[in-house]
Amino acid sequence: MYVHVNLKSKLFNMNSKVILIVRLVLALMLLVFGSNKFLGFLPPPELGGDAGAYFGALMSANVITIVAILEIITGLLILVGKYLGLAIIINAAMAFNALLFHLSLDLAGVGPAALWVVLVIMLYVANKDKFSEVMKA
Repeated sequence: MYVHVNLKSKLFNMNSKVILIVRLVLALMLLVFGSNKFLGFLPPPELGGDAGAYFGALMSANVITIVAILEIITGLLILVGKYLGLAIIINAAMAFNALLFHLSLDLAGVGPAALWVVLVIMLYVANKDKFSEVMKA
């Protein structure tokens, strides 16, 4: 007798507790790191060379302020579960950019960015039905 087990459905569809934890962890990360950009309660990472120059340019152009606002807004949306598809799309762009920054310029700080990408992917897979129109060719 053949029993087909769909791992994805086991993890994401049948265990909403896993997705709830993913949502809470991601929302908490976004709210803490977004708020930190305004309040400065966590020490800034030491960035030298090209990473420092690039991050300095982002700071002087106020791009980091926009990122902080987006992190806070999407963190709140993910926390309350409203406009989740939009929040996932915005976070995917920011998370992959953060990952690419750390992979190419600051490998030592890649951990949180990699976690961010993994959490966004997990949320996307769990909510893939919200993206059917976006994914049409």
